[in-house]
Amino acid sequence: MIIFSNPKDGYIKYSEEINSAVSDVMNSGFYVRGQQLEQFEKNFSDYLGCQHVIGVGNATDAIFLSLKALDVSSNDEVITVSHTATATASAIIQTGAVPVFIDVNPATMNIEPEKIEEKITLKTKAIIVVHLYGQPCDLDSVLSIAKKYKLPVIEDCAQAAGASYKGKKVGTFGATGCFSFFPTKNLSCYGDGGAISTNDPIISRKLMNMREYGWNEERNCVSFGMNSRLDEIQAAVLNVKLKYLDQDNEERQNIAKFYYSEIKHPLILLPKLQGKIEHVYHLFVVRCQTNRESFLSYLKKNNIIAGVHYRNPIHTQEFFTQFQNNVDLKVTEDLADSIVSLPIYQGMKKEDFISVANAVNNFGESI
Repeated sequence: MIIFSNPKDGYIKYSEEINSAVSDVMNSGFYVRGQQLEQFEKNFSDYLGCQHVIGVGNATDAIFLSLKALDVSSNDEVITVSHTATATASAIIQTGAVPVFIDVNPATMNIEPEKIEEKITLKTKAIIVVHLYGQPCDLDSVLSIAKKYKLPVIEDCAQAAGASYKGKKVGTFGATGCFSFFPTKNLSCYGDGGAISTNDPIISRKLMNMREYGWNEERNCVSFGMNSRLDEIQAAVLNVKLKYLDQDNEERQNIAKFYYSEIKHPLILLPKLQGKIEHVYHLFVVRCQTNRESFLSYLKKNNIIAGVHYRNPIHTQEFFTQFQNNVDLKVTEDLADSIVSLPIYQGMKKEDFISVANAVNNFGESI
């Protein structure tokens, strides 16, 4: 069976270093807000090329706390996409603000900058862009619009750790960048984990307070706060795996190159790349121009487990229908009916991705 993702491989590959790092934490007696977190925040900020990184509990909290740091609150509006993980919009809802959904580009499946301006109102307080599947969005266009209307941009980098736009790492362009370290991510830990990047010292200070009850250094509550801390064990794992992020991303890129080279089925459309970006292929998402369920079933019969990211756009989900406001998201809805995520992950065996490509090319001949 060729599985869709295998986070255990990442553990096995670096198990000696990871086990040693975790053992050091266990023997230290410091399990929250210790040296491992401090070191990871420095290591990741150095890697990204930004001034500050704040470790938090997960990427949803990262987006929520970013919005709070930017003073987004009840009845404000935040522009984002519906073609993303539900967490992007859930974080907006937590602030009391309203998500305003716009469509995506049919080629890149990322936010369509041309759709942003028509949705800006006096209530608009921020724009959240999503670097979906590991491909940076069109940041020049988005940032130009944001500057025109004096709106902050939050980068949802949950699937794009290590990706770059014109030679600069994502997460360093907007007011903040929000990262997920969920076990299947390119940079992953073995539980939940997240981080926020920023070059703004005022935002950084707010985030440091808010992630831990609103405390200042004297544990005096000076602002809104919550409990969202990246613990020492997960930080220790991340300190090990960050050293290998670029080579792990290169593994994914090489698998993607093979898929681009070898998959030739006329009804299976390969992902399009925009210029001057480095895609890190958290997911390799194709579009099936025939019956998708038949394609998925065919792959499963050939012992290949594929995924769909995402089958239900956020604006169509029961809770979020109250925020639709008669949105026209035709591209998003068309994508939801045709996308398929093929297996790709660091540590994937060559014979497995060869088998995936061969199976895709033979679709239709043996069903």
